[in-house]
Amino acid sequence: MSTRVAFIGLGIMGAPMAGHLLAGGFPLLINSRTRRKAMDLEAGGAKWVDSPSRASEADVICICVSDTPDVEQVIAGKDGLLESIRPSTIVIDHSTISPSATQRLAAELARRDAKLLDAPLSGGDVGARNGTLSIMVGGDKAAFEKVQPILKCYGKTITHCGGSGAGQFTKLVNQILVSTTLVGVCEALKFARAAGLDLETTIAATGGGAAASWQLLNLGPKIAKRDFAPGFMIDLLLKDLRILEESMQQTGAALKLAPVIRQLFRAAQSQGHGKDGTQAVAEAV
Repeated sequence: MSTRVAFIGLGIMGAPMAGHLLAGGFPLLINSRTRRKAMDLEAGGAKWVDSPSRASEADVICICVSDTPDVEQVIAGKDGLLESIRPSTIVIDHSTISPSATQRLAAELARRDAKLLDAPLSGGDVGARNGTLSIMVGGDKAAFEKVQPILKCYGKTITHCGGSGAGQFTKLVNQILVSTTLVGVCEALKFARAAGLDLETTIAATGGGAAASWQLLNLGPKIAKRDFAPGFMIDLLLKDLRILEESMQQTGAALKLAPVIRQLFRAAQSQGHGKDGTQAVAEAV
């Protein structure tokens, strides 16, 4: 394929996503804070570059890092993309970060005739490995259409949500739904256990009706077994809920449950579950 792609950030999500791009035949440049994370991709034909700035020779640059300051460093920091970005380049940020920061960075790239698409993800490490991620995209519609072949390498549900920042706002909606539903699952299973019910039988009985949810069917069995291995860590969800709180102030939305939900996840974190999967909030519930 003629489109050259770069991928910056090779963590639990980024590495398999970059692998799908390689399998899709895209010439791939890669960069990460830790080069050992790139070894398998290099063995598969990807080319290592030692800074985000060096990744600017690509036509499309994907970013998948942890938080707003990390994206700001990749784009606007020392040896960042802005130092050498070429006109017509499209930057796809798959991180979950502040919508207002996204809009500011998009404006900075636009001054260099480059486009920024905010494209946060849902589906966790399983979705990244299986290429079935949900991708919520904000930014220029024409740029969105142009990068469809790239997004389809690892995404199953790919939605253009609106202008710059709309992808990030949609991801925050996703996180409200995910965290609230998960806490509900934890409380329901707590009641089931207290009533003497078999949890796996209870999940099977309720998971086929109106109470069904991804959280119940996928994380419910893990909660029943106290399996807290991370698919998506509590530390990262708390980062998202912090951004939600900041965005509540920006939008003027006075949410009632979100602050309570955040307190429960913080309690789980304080109990030593920050690096565990989000289902470990059951310990706080």
